[in-house]
Amino acid sequence: MEQPDLWAIETERFAQGIQTICGVDEAGAGPLAGRVYAGAVILPKGWTHQWLGDSKKVTEKRREVLYDLIRDEAVAWSIAWAEAEEIDALNILNARMLAMQRAMDGLSVSPDLALIDGNRSNGITTPNETVVKGDGKSASIAAASILAKVARDHYMIEMAERYPQYAFEKHKGYPTKLHYERLREYGPCPIHRKTFLKKL
Repeated sequence: MEQPDLWAIETERFAQGIQTICGVDEAGAGPLAGRVYAGAVILPKGWTHQWLGDSKKVTEKRREVLYDLIRDEAVAWSIAWAEAEEIDALNILNARMLAMQRAMDGLSVSPDLALIDGNRSNGITTPNETVVKGDGKSASIAAASILAKVARDHYMIEMAERYPQYAFEKHKGYPTKLHYERLREYGPCPIHRKTFLKKL
């Protein structure tokens, strides 16, 4: 199967005179617990790696390698998040947008255009274009998705040490059978998203 050209979108925008493009993606919209994370990355033009692509299809070990590589070699990168309390207060869509805007605001270089994974960019102030399934179509978004996913996994492993009874290291806060069992046994902890626990 032929690999998609992960620089096709960026190359087209560069040809239109846009100079600096960042990719933006988030991780952790679906879990019952923990922050939602976002990554923003400006890659050197043409930068790629054989494992770069949709982060959900990349193994955990390979994501860790890419995480270090991207942070070492990107022109600029930033990771940000919205807390569980913000998710409850704003709803998950708005919290995702907040995390993504925070990630863009944290870049050391201001992008002319942000390529945002998905079909929504409500409230994003950076000039942007949405790309559905962007982490499989754009190198910049794929890189951002790796940063967001790995950073969130690291955070959930830290939370597993703080709240060992929930086994966060196994399910990363997602709504698994084990997670629901532990929730029924122990009730929610401070990092649970109260608005996500309606089923309990």
